[in-house]
Amino acid sequence: MSYKDTLTDTRAQLKSLNAAIPQTAAAFGALGKTVKADSALGYKEKEFVALGIAVAIRCEPCILFHTEALIKLGATREEVADVLGTCIQMAGGPGLMYAGKALAVFDELSA
Repeated sequence: MSYKDTLTDTRAQLKSLNAAIPQTAAAFGALGKTVKADSALGYKEKEFVALGIAVAIRCEPCILFHTEALIKLGATREEVADVLGTCIQMAGGPGLMYAGKALAVFDELSA
């Protein structure tokens, strides 16, 4: 299955979950809007942090969503690769494996 297909499936799962727990979904959405607002860091920089955390904790769906957001924000492959280098430093071998996935996601979604 392609990363695009996985992203579509994950969105469908989240839509179903959000319908089952609308108040929780709304609260989580509100938190996301608050965090995404520009402050000391811009939204793009915050998405780089989120991608780094996603790689470090090995959350493939998170990698998909944050990589997609970075593409929409104009992140380059070189910027993403630079962030992934730091992920490898901080997360070791597992970080290396998930950094490879993240770069593959970037390549597929930005094509």
